[in-house]
Amino acid sequence: MHRRSAHERQPQQLYPDPQTAAAPTPPFNAPAARKLRIALGMGPEHVAHGMRSSYGLPYVTPDLVAAWERGTIAPTSPELTALTGVLWCSPGELIGTPRTLREHRMVRGIAAEDIARAVGLELSAYLQMEESEEWRGTDRQSAALAVVLDLSLPELVVVTGREAKLRELLHSAVTTRWQAHARPTAKLLSLDRHLDRRLLEDVLREMHTDYQGLMAATLTWANGTAATDSGDVGRDYLDGIVDHFWSLVQRTTTY
Repeated sequence: MHRRSAHERQPQQLYPDPQTAAAPTPPFNAPAARKLRIALGMGPEHVAHGMRSSYGLPYVTPDLVAAWERGTIAPTSPELTALTGVLWCSPGELIGTPRTLREHRMVRGIAAEDIARAVGLELSAYLQMEESEEWRGTDRQSAALAVVLDLSLPELVVVTGREAKLRELLHSAVTTRWQAHARPTAKLLSLDRHLDRRLLEDVLREMHTDYQGLMAATLTWANGTAATDSGDVGRDYLDGIVDHFWSLVQRTTTY
């Protein structure tokens, strides 16, 4: 995502007014937008005209459409909605990999009111969580959120803000005694009943064995390149520990 400079906003009203520009910007799939436009036999000028005449966005020019397609800037949420209308596609076709609550909702084309109703929240409370990107729902509401947005367990952990805590627990599990961290990890992931406790323990045990093996190699190899390379491998393991955890879980279960 690129911020728009003051210099970029000035000429020919190429970009939206400050009020529109302040809208949250979803991850944008620029190549997909260009491919869809070409498939419809449209030029950037046709897209810009459609957004101006049908969606009340008078500042949209062919140059702005081209900038979106180059990935120089990304359309805001209102602009993306208009663009999907002009290109006759769903929001999910123009949004990259979603990570936030709003992005997952936009990809699936679900109204905020419907999400709030499904999880048992007042609309204002839900919108505040979406705006702040800080989920404060209960485990029951988190489980309902996973159903209505069709979230996998890894996606749900990210959306509910638990990934940092999961990384911390996994880091401790592989560097100390994994048994001491099985219960806290299970509690953290209790929002999904398909992740069996025994499976979780097996994964933690395997990760602990793998990491300790790397560290043992570092200690036993002679000083020099081999030891340095092994230490780098250990650091790389910790850096990617969450992804490694999910890959091991996925071997034996689906969410």
